[in-house]
Amino acid sequence: MSFRAAHSGRTCPARARREAMTTRATLLRPESAISCPPSSSASRPALKGRDVEDYAMMRCIEAHQGRNTSLGGALKWSGAVLDQAYEKCGQVTSEYAKTFYLGTQLMTPAQAKAVWAVYVWCRRTDELVDGPNASKITPKALDRWEERLEALFDGKPYDELDAALSDTIQRFPLHIQPFRDMIEGMRMDLVKSRYETFDELYEYCYRVAGTVALMTTPIMGIEPTYKGPLEPVYRAALALGTANQLTNILRDVGEDGYQRNRIYVPMEDLDKFGISEEEVLVGLNASSTGKSRTDERWRRFMTFQIDRARQCFMDAEAGVDLLDPKARWPVWSALILYRQILDAVEKNDYDNFSKRAYVPKWRKMLSLPLAYTRALLPASRS
Repeated sequence: MSFRAAHSGRTCPARARREAMTTRATLLRPESAISCPPSSSASRPALKGRDVEDYAMMRCIEAHQGRNTSLGGALKWSGAVLDQAYEKCGQVTSEYAKTFYLGTQLMTPAQAKAVWAVYVWCRRTDELVDGPNASKITPKALDRWEERLEALFDGKPYDELDAALSDTIQRFPLHIQPFRDMIEGMRMDLVKSRYETFDELYEYCYRVAGTVALMTTPIMGIEPTYKGPLEPVYRAALALGTANQLTNILRDVGEDGYQRNRIYVPMEDLDKFGISEEEVLVGLNASSTGKSRTDERWRRFMTFQIDRARQCFMDAEAGVDLLDPKARWPVWSALILYRQILDAVEKNDYDNFSKRAYVPKWRKMLSLPLAYTRALLPASRS
């Protein structure tokens, strides 16, 4: 489970097969498309937990303010080829993140194209460890993917989709650090299937979802009348990424356990509520009568986890109004729709072993006007 900030969840088998074919044809075949000339990278501090997020955030703020950016040389791709690359990025975004794509239609064309380019790079990165060719991916393959990233930021893209992101980097103040951190999140998925503490899980959430917030905030822009520091804006964006990823984790506990032998919820929290690893893998929804009934320990555990995720959503709210008005609707949509997944988990009596929590299409459609209104009428700022 990795990049889910805009692409919400797994699909039915028929659609999954169609998506796999489309992804392989449109994005890349990992085993044949990640080779590139090696690129040296600057030494980086070895950080853990929340320090990883803080370091990347400060680098992104510096870039946003015009200091210490990662921009490279002039881009050779241009004209009709580059236009076609952006068009393909838009098509992929529309296919896999329909609501998010709809929101980008309110942005300027330059903003929308840039967000599509970032989305596609994230999608391709995610496909390396969570796609149809995931079994062929090794840590060395991810090393080559990172070398390709370094070249991309140096103005030397490997293919046309990379070229769209290279062009975006030259048009907006993006820093390379969150992109590096997302690749590191993919490395975590290759080798780590348990998280002992919430700090460990928080780092994972940042790497696979919070990174997207750092990548896109400079593109979405800041409310023109806001003259305060950028850190609250970035903190709020990171909180939304964390909230979305925690929601994915809580929704998919059963699926991750049954199909992947993965437990993302912190082991220390399970221990606090008297729940064993084996019980999570089997499911805490059985009953002697044969009727599904959620274990009371699991109800209390899930209530605790949901409260934490909702607090992250609350932390994110204030920052949305500090974004440029044209960018608020897609962000508010993501916030409102994802938060409703938590409501659905509760409605299922916290049974995320045999039931999948989802937001019905009709409820999603009702939520979009609410998000639009909220974007148009931001809360007053002190």
